[in-house]
Amino acid sequence: MSLTLNDIKKNYKDYIVYGVTTIKKKYGFRIKLIFDDDTKKIIQKSGYEKKSIANKYRDETIANLKNHTFVIYEKISFVDYIKMWFDEIMTPILKYNSYMSYRNIIFNYAIPFFDNLYLTQINIGHIKKFYNFVLKKSLSVCKLAKTVMNTAFDFAKLKNLISINPTSNIDLSKKIIKEEYGIIKIDPNKTLSLEQTKTLINASKNTPIYLQILFALLMGLRKQEINGLKYSDIDYVNRKLYIQRQLGVDPKKKKEECEKKTYTKQEIELKTLNSKRELDIPDMLFEAILEERAKYEANRRRRINDKHTPFTDLDYICCSTYGRPRSKGFHWKYYNKLIEENNLPKIRFHDLRHTYTTLLLNNNYNLKAISEILGHASTIVTVSNYYDKNKIVIDCSEEMNQYVDKVKPKENEINNDITLEINTNLIAKKFAL
Repeated sequence: MSLTLNDIKKNYKDYIVYGVTTIKKKYGFRIKLIFDDDTKKIIQKSGYEKKSIANKYRDETIANLKNHTFVIYEKISFVDYIKMWFDEIMTPILKYNSYMSYRNIIFNYAIPFFDNLYLTQINIGHIKKFYNFVLKKSLSVCKLAKTVMNTAFDFAKLKNLISINPTSNIDLSKKIIKEEYGIIKIDPNKTLSLEQTKTLINASKNTPIYLQILFALLMGLRKQEINGLKYSDIDYVNRKLYIQRQLGVDPKKKKEECEKKTYTKQEIELKTLNSKRELDIPDMLFEAILEERAKYEANRRRRINDKHTPFTDLDYICCSTYGRPRSKGFHWKYYNKLIEENNLPKIRFHDLRHTYTTLLLNNNYNLKAISEILGHASTIVTVSNYYDKNKIVIDCSEEMNQYVDKVKPKENEINNDITLEINTNLIAKKFAL
């Protein structure tokens, strides 16, 4: 049966359990439930070989009804339930990043795995096999899957859709060797060395994602934070940048409520409260922003009266020539081409943020300062995600000489390469390094 939120909202206020009788040459009994809204539902329990067995289950049913642990809907598929739970219960309260994480677990893992099962059929064995299935992807995804399943089945138990929560008392640590607290290995193949960083910056200069590359490599910003930046977020006198929003999907809005091509580009809250932060802008990036601002103004003047494709003055730094914000996947075509043509490691765009962090850590930068720059809630988050000083490949650390706040480009007359010069005075004063 299909499940709606209204179904599980209803509570029964009274019930009648009829006596055991013959049903289709076997024994059984019927239950009448009377709900708060005075609607009624008849449930039949049948198929028992002996009358004594039917009476035993009738007595258990009466006890469950008295204790409000009786399962009303036994034929609800897991798929119907999890979709209803996600859409009606979780979506209204989840922020963008959590929404996308939950959605990934549900639609890419849980639904394919439990596709043919009723909710009431799922037991602890199924759940353990599911966790092992997800673990093949990664430990972090498995931990998130555990959170999602615990929450979903807790709600199902609360609403008497199941009698026992099969996710209870399953400890991943019994099956998985946990890594030392606060330490993980950083794969050198998923970060760039200083020389590779300079190569990528230099190669991206004449591409539409040049500023996105700089914001990621020189300030450690997340992709959706970059897409949400506006010129009004900049203090041009003190060269400060205020991270105040990101672009993405607002789980509380339906696609049909949004203007065309804006559903995935909505202004939404940042990942956490700590993600809202104030950062110093490196010289190299500040100069690039000024150049981009000049282009923005030129496009605005040129297209402001265009009847077919007028300029949309939304103030975004990373935008099209029509002023529209970039989509989440806009960078892929250009980024992948840069990686391939310059023989760089095939890492994700988000790994540029990891590169920035790793380079800071290799130069003994204060963990609290790095946490605040990255917008992490605590120092532990940074340590857990990035840092094992003994395992990070140290490359060009002497030449880098404290890679952090101010980055100034210099043009080499022979090969037009970019050299990074670092000045740490502002960060040192701010965090008392």
